[in-house]
Amino acid sequence: MTTPHDAPGNATASHNTASHNTASHNTAGHNAAGPDPAGGGLSRRRMLGGALAAGAFALTSAAYNRVSSPAAWAGTGTSGAGQTTNPSLTLWFNTVGVDWQNDAFPVGNGRGGAMIFGGVQTEQIQFNDETLWTGGPGSAEGGHDYTFGNWDPPRPGVVDSVRATINTQGSSDEQVTAGELGQTKWGYGAYQTFGDVFLTAPTAPQTVTDYRRDLDMSTGLAHVRFVGDGVTYQREYFASYPDDVTVGRVTADRPGQISVTVSITTADNRSVTLTAASGRITMRGNLQDNGLLYEAQLLVLAEGGSTVTNADGTVTVTAADALTLLLTHGTNYANKYPHYRGVDPHDKVTKALDAARRRSYQQLRDRHVADHTALFGRVRIDIGQAASTEPTDLQLNDFKAARKVDVTTPASPELEMLHFHIGRYLLISSARAGTLPPNLQGKWNNSTAPDWQDDYTTNINLEMNYWPSDLTNLPETVAPLADFIESIREPGRVTARQLCDAGGWAAMNHLNIFGYTGVSTNASTWSPESTAWLLRQLWEHYLFTQDEKFLRSVYPAIKEHVQFWMDYLVVDPSDGTLVVSPSYSPEHGPFTNGCSYSQMVIWDLLTNTIEAAKVLGDKQFRQSVEKLKARLDPGLRIGSWGQLQEWKQDLDDPTDGHRHTSHSYGLFPSNQITAEGTPEYFAAAGVSIRARTANTAQNDIGWNRAQKANLFARLYDGNMAREQMDHLLWRNTFSNFLNDWPFQIDGNFGVTAGLAEMLLQSHAGFVHVLPALPDGWAARGSYDGLRARGAFTVGVDWAARVPTEIRVVSDRGVDLELRSALVGGRFELTAKHGKAPRYKVDGDQLSMPTTPGNSYTLRAKSH
Repeated sequence: MTTPHDAPGNATASHNTASHNTASHNTAGHNAAGPDPAGGGLSRRRMLGGALAAGAFALTSAAYNRVSSPAAWAGTGTSGAGQTTNPSLTLWFNTVGVDWQNDAFPVGNGRGGAMIFGGVQTEQIQFNDETLWTGGPGSAEGGHDYTFGNWDPPRPGVVDSVRATINTQGSSDEQVTAGELGQTKWGYGAYQTFGDVFLTAPTAPQTVTDYRRDLDMSTGLAHVRFVGDGVTYQREYFASYPDDVTVGRVTADRPGQISVTVSITTADNRSVTLTAASGRITMRGNLQDNGLLYEAQLLVLAEGGSTVTNADGTVTVTAADALTLLLTHGTNYANKYPHYRGVDPHDKVTKALDAARRRSYQQLRDRHVADHTALFGRVRIDIGQAASTEPTDLQLNDFKAARKVDVTTPASPELEMLHFHIGRYLLISSARAGTLPPNLQGKWNNSTAPDWQDDYTTNINLEMNYWPSDLTNLPETVAPLADFIESIREPGRVTARQLCDAGGWAAMNHLNIFGYTGVSTNASTWSPESTAWLLRQLWEHYLFTQDEKFLRSVYPAIKEHVQFWMDYLVVDPSDGTLVVSPSYSPEHGPFTNGCSYSQMVIWDLLTNTIEAAKVLGDKQFRQSVEKLKARLDPGLRIGSWGQLQEWKQDLDDPTDGHRHTSHSYGLFPSNQITAEGTPEYFAAAGVSIRARTANTAQNDIGWNRAQKANLFARLYDGNMAREQMDHLLWRNTFSNFLNDWPFQIDGNFGVTAGLAEMLLQSHAGFVHVLPALPDGWAARGSYDGLRARGAFTVGVDWAARVPTEIRVVSDRGVDLELRSALVGGRFELTAKHGKAPRYKVDGDQLSMPTTPGNSYTLRAKSH
């Protein structure tokens, strides 16, 4: 029964469940009836039709004062620089960093990153610039010119031949087909380490006590502190986005105690010239592979004592009171097809360093902290964590040891929240406007030959990097992805034409920064549908922000990719539907017609394009896409053991533990499968995911567990979602909380999204509060600042699993449909501005209009 309500007071409306004869709430929060299709809630159509007034990505007003700055957080400690820190948002060790992957702390400003080791006699700062890559134009890697991954020579008819084999035999062999479609990755290249800065003291202290190093994720400041021979030394580091500079500061509690030689080194796969003048070290050269020109400048500013510039390109500081380091870097890369070269980086690097030098250290620090905290401070979550007095690495080791004895041992909420926070910290540090998106290791790499080239892999990995972007209130981080997608359209047109004999544009599964949109000898690279998955991230950004200007800017890329599929889809002779062929379930052969992943991704692309066309008034194209979608095989089938099939034929093995669970795409990240809309496929997806998880030890890697955390959250199984995160902490997390083995950053981002999905979902047409709350967090908790589709910011307090208060800020004035156990009981509704709106309640679901910029609070009323 749906009952309308008028707000009886100026700003308050009350609801008594019993008096209106509505169903009582369900504490699990997921057995309620679906949304009223005739109501005014957050259906996709109503979501897209919302007002477009300006909105802010802000915390709910009730929580803003609690969390707007680090100083407002409870429970503070002392960092390595003597500054106030929040222990619950800080990683800290009492040992020197030795191993890059396991020990060093990352800082970054989007364009580059650095890893801080915290040595005593010798400090090491390894650093990167996102544009320093081998490969691309100018590379003769493998003895062949760079072809962007396109066939050389051309292979007319090869795709049709593979399709014919599939049609005749039902499938084609993975390796044979990879040989037919693949090609050596000539000139693909790899992301490169830029270099290392060393601060070396002439002698080591005889005694060292009170050693501590930390990373305050709330401020983006890394610290080192120790007492050497009775002198307290402190260092502080950060990478500033506002000033495009990496900064270090060294101080001591007694004057004249800082004596170091500062040097910079680089790898041996490049030419290098080191010079120094007036405390400024310049390192410059070319990569041997492709001739890419690079330059770094390091300025050493001593206060007191003496500074000597040495002939070998080092700088020696003696008996100084304090020392500041400013590091800038760049290359002559330009993200412009087909040459990917711009101007000599010298002037830009020099200008950035000179500008930074004109500011005091405190000014640089203040500007950085203000910039960082404006993003990081938007979200607050309390699941019962309490800051520990034990170093973070020891906390993690204790958990791992306990888990080894009893595999059911859960991680502490403190460890779980550190895991959540570092994902947001790393995204802020690796994705800012005007930069490239984070690659497989974000912006951090200490190798000239990193695993998987530190590239952009698009059959889940790059997309996973962006799963937390809008959900956890970091929409600014999407700009690099949108720009990158736009940059590969032009080379993607060539790939579409030469490899697929199609119009539009498409990019295969492995991308570099030089427009590589083609194939390699790996079967998994043949995956034009990966482009459609990438484009979903742009559509999601629109859903979360309701920013029509953004949608209009990315719509041409979406539309042109759909035009590719209009040419490339073929008729399956077995049933007459349109399918992707050849189709390959990621990294899990064989090649077939229309595997579930391929079909789900294209169904998703066409569905979202239709909705985008409605928003933008592109009626003619919308109608053509609707006709195409009507002929498409949607990829949904239930197999012989109740599973969601991975292929069109029932080939699934219930003991298969493959790392990819690509046929779950319709459940997450898509909304093709939901409990409310497609209950039979929802159940089948659960069967498949649980079977794959039970056997996942075969391929127990970080991003796999992160994906499963999100999948179980979508299945409303909070305990299993938490178990995936805890398992990842146990088996796949380095001491510095980077995802292992080896370091691959998507697992960090995926966990952050998974935890947020347990607390808030909005993919099914309504805002669902606490959809998958695990038992271990159920007693009491709260959050503020998470985002829901429809441009809502949401906050919740709960006790005994049931919300006691829900706070919603509406940016755009979209109608709100809210599902929560709170709504199934007695509550009152208030609005910050004006009279509380008229609303409808149906079971545990509430529908109401909102106004742009207004805040709404639902509070439970005692019986």
